[in-house]
This record gives sequence, C-alpha cells and structure tokens, in this order.
Amino acid sequence: MAVQAQMIENTLVSVIIPVYNEAGTILEILRRVRAAAFRKEIIIVDDYSTDGTTEILRGEPDVVYLRNEFNPGKGSAVRTGIKVASGEVIIIQDADLEYDPGEIPRIVRPIIEGRAEVSYGSRFLRGMPEKMALLNKIANQLLVWVVRILFGTRLSDEATCYKAFRGDLLKSLDLRCERFEFCPEVTARLLKGGHKIHEVEIFNYRPRNREKGKKIRWSDGVEAVYTLFKYRFTD
Repeated sequence: MAVQAQMIENTLVSVIIPVYNEAGTILEILRRVRAAAFRKEIIIVDDYSTDGTTEILRGEPDVVYLRNEFNPGKGSAVRTGIKVASGEVIIIQDADLEYDPGEIPRIVRPIIEGRAEVSYGSRFLRGMPEKMALLNKIANQLLVWVVRILFGTRLSDEATCYKAFRGDLLKSLDLRCERFEFCPEVTARLLKGGHKIHEVEIFNYRPRNREKGKKIRWSDGVEAVYTLFKYRFTD
C-alpha cells in the first residue's frame, strides 16, 4: 500500500482543460483542480473565448495557457493540449462545474498502478444521475448501445468528460476531432486498436442545462453516433 501511495504521489498527471466562455466558473474549477491530491500539470486551451475568460486566465500562475486564434471547438482544443502534455497520465477536465476534480485521483489510480491503460469516470454505474435532462439520458444510452453493437464492449458511460489515458498511448492516436466528437473518436480508436477501457464510478456529477451555459446540442449526439460508425470501419 505504501508503494502504491508513493506511485500516485510521484506520477505526473496532465489535466487538459478546454475552455470556451467560462468566465463565471474558470477560477473555481482551477481552485478545485489545484486542491485535488495528486501531482499535476494544468494545461488550459482557450478556444477563442470572448466573455473575459482570456483576461482572467492570463494572470493565473502554475498553468500552461494556450489560446486558439479562432473557435474550432473542444476537440481541437483537446488535441492542442495533448501535444504539449508531459504527464505520464493525461485526463480531460471540463471548465464548468459538472465534474468534481477531487475524483481525479480515483480515476487515474488504475493507470498509475498498471492495472489499465485507459480509465473512464462513469456517471451511470449506479443508474441515471438526478437532474440530468431526459434527452441527455436517452442520448447517453444510445451511445452505450452503439458501442456495444459495433465493438462488442460493455461501457456504462461513453460520453463522460472524465477520460484518463496513459500519456504515450493517447499521444500515439491519430485524432482528428474538431468539436464534441473527441469522445466517440477516442473511444472508437482505442477499442478498434484492442485497448480495454476501465471504468471507475464517480459520485459528484452535477449536470447543468443550456440556461447555465451547457453548449452541447442534439446535433452533436447525431455526430457522435456517426463518428463511432466512421472509425469502426475506416482509419
């Protein structure tokens, strides 16, 4: 146990935070990431915010800050972050307050201990989260079903933000995503390549709606299904 604790303490985890117009939450999410108990590299990729987020972030210490000169989308921001990440483990963290960074140590633990190459933080291992919109629940279950049919793999939460990877593995993937199709593309490429995805239950998920700034749309769900099919049958 002492050896495992030391491994977790000594392993550098790169936290990639794609940001677009999150002036109201970015300082709080940074506070929570910094407070979480693990050795970290914080990489923020600002996807051309126009609400003051940029001005806030430029004054933040201990952060690798990158800014896109236009607004291609979350997938592009994540790919930018992957290129500069130096951690042995890489995890994605959204800039809103839906996910609690205090759960990151549990999600990355299986990778650090050598029990997994990839670890997803699942919102659904104990059923549907409260206050999640019905359409979001349906979309998430559809994606799980599509993954099972296409790849023969049982996942409870394909679309979770909390995806953690062995750093060298993630960097080896030829990702091409621009917007929200990062999740289905990386899932498809991993499963097609024979890599198993370990799931860890998360407990502190707080869904937000469009009134509170949620940006994903119904059309992104359609694109996610298309992306899973696309990378199942093509490279």
